[in-house]
Amino acid sequence: MSVASYTNFTAKQSAYLKKSLTSWLNVAEGGKRAGKNILNVIAFAMNIEGHPDKLHLAAGVTMAAARLNIIDCNGFGLRYFFAGRCREGRYEGKAALFVDCGGVEKIVIVEGGQKGNDAARIKGVSFGSIYISEANEVHKSFLFEALDRTLASRKRTAFFDINAKMPSHWFYRDFLDRQQEMADKGENEGFNYGHFTIMDNLSVPSGRIAELMKSYDRASNWFLTDVMGKRGGGVNAIYGGFGGGNVIARSEAWGMDFVRLSVGIDVGGTDATAATLAGIAADGRLVLVDGYYHRQGDGTGMTHERYIADIVEKVVQWCKAFEGLQFGGGIFCESAEKLFRQALHDGLRRAGLAIPVHPSYKKDGILDRIRLFSLLIAQGRLFVAAHLEEWIDAFYGATWDEGAKSRGVWVRTDDGSYPLDCLDSAEYAVVPMKKVLI
Repeated sequence: MSVASYTNFTAKQSAYLKKSLTSWLNVAEGGKRAGKNILNVIAFAMNIEGHPDKLHLAAGVTMAAARLNIIDCNGFGLRYFFAGRCREGRYEGKAALFVDCGGVEKIVIVEGGQKGNDAARIKGVSFGSIYISEANEVHKSFLFEALDRTLASRKRTAFFDINAKMPSHWFYRDFLDRQQEMADKGENEGFNYGHFTIMDNLSVPSGRIAELMKSYDRASNWFLTDVMGKRGGGVNAIYGGFGGGNVIARSEAWGMDFVRLSVGIDVGGTDATAATLAGIAADGRLVLVDGYYHRQGDGTGMTHERYIADIVEKVVQWCKAFEGLQFGGGIFCESAEKLFRQALHDGLRRAGLAIPVHPSYKKDGILDRIRLFSLLIAQGRLFVAAHLEEWIDAFYGATWDEGAKSRGVWVRTDDGSYPLDCLDSAEYAVVPMKKVLI
């Protein structure tokens, strides 16, 4: 009869587990197959064992994912940790794991949180602690509701494991970045953060890891995000070939001679408004030279009138720098915004500019626009001025919508995790010049 063999924890893993005993927030981030899930299951189980409260939450993107990642966890889940003293059943109509902790019953409710209305299923419940696996994949409202449900806990504790996402993803922007900033100031002693990769997983032999690494392009977005756990678009990245070589200095972009220039504008109602100045250089390079970006919620709320005034001011600057825009270019504005286009046309006339304002061209569809930019990236012909940080973030962060992809529909993720409006405005500027480019 063979005896199961187990590997030891690394010093980094041991430190994370030890700190989890006294921390209110525990976040394990990194690459795939890094052991983050097992670490948090063990930490969560130890927490439940001695926790003064009765109810706890195990959650994932779906209930099935929560059961797979936390309750089972490939033989390392809660039902194995508490083997011989736990049973699965239902508590107040909810799937649950009942655990005997020295004669005191603890109940772990199992839920999924992918959709916005999933938060309703945990309202009215107080949890002593929570563990959300793949926490940055659940809906934002579910995650925040789960955290709120621990406010009355006698030992408030939360465990999250996450695969790296784009730095502008809501999980970082609206939650984790603030926790880290407070910790850096010494104001969040209960914050326990660990970053792990497959190199920290001692159950995978080092020789095997070396062989696996040969199958990756180490400069690719895929490798950096999914394996090394650096924040980026990962395997679902649309523009996986986009990298540092596509970024050029602002001075270089503004100093070029362009054979054609155009402006694209994406108009946001409650979201962001973006305008992009794009040019085709004499050597065939496409350059995103400059832009305007304002996201609703960033400072004062904006009206269409104020957006038009700002964009007219930008176009005046661009025309002074590039005569080709005024005398041979055009402006292509969101096709659905007829009144905005007319008001922009009038504003440009008052500024003394006779640049035509056209509706954006969408006849060939979003996939055709994506293919055009992907082709330019592959040919080494797409360049973005370094000061256009939102545009750079957008190219790095653009991903395929996994749910739609599973249904055979190819659309971009549109959840606010990256500045999608910058891509739209850039496409509106570039598509009319397509025949010159290819």
